[in-house]
Amino acid sequence: MYRSEQEMLEAELMANPIDTEKTYAYFGLLLGTFPPAAFFTKFAIDSSIFVREEAWILGVLFIVNLVSAVVGYFTGKFIGRRVREAENIAWAPMILVLPFFGMLWGTMAGGAGGAVILIFGAFFGAILGAAVGGVALPLFTIFHRLLKRGDLIELKHFLPIAFGITFAICSFILGT
Repeated sequence: MYRSEQEMLEAELMANPIDTEKTYAYFGLLLGTFPPAAFFTKFAIDSSIFVREEAWILGVLFIVNLVSAVVGYFTGKFIGRRVREAENIAWAPMILVLPFFGMLWGTMAGGAGGAVILIFGAFFGAILGAAVGGVALPLFTIFHRLLKRGDLIELKHFLPIAFGITFAICSFILGT
């Protein structure tokens, strides 16, 4: 589990360690919550659905967002196990395979959330989720691999990286 005695000592000194599965579950929760919310916010602003007669759409979008977040969290555990295996191989092959894991992850979360809006929503949600996951997972995993000790990462390292990547993607969505 540890590559050296020094790494084991550093892991034991962590105040708030998080294992890989939980790390990716929390990251999936963030990715399932904020990027879809950014898409919906942009949609709401651009289409002016703040009119009372169309306010029900916001409720549907909230349910879509909730489903994406929950599926992102639970599939994050599965992806976390795959990433743990991928982190044990060389850097180049790992970086080549991670976008596919990310696209799979995003397709599951985005497709499940979009399924609330029937077939079209599932298709559109899966495509958008795959795009977000294909970018977010490799970026996050590079930092995770560099900062983890054994199978653990410190919470104070996880939070800024996870929120930074998530909000950078959201800012790209809102800015387009």
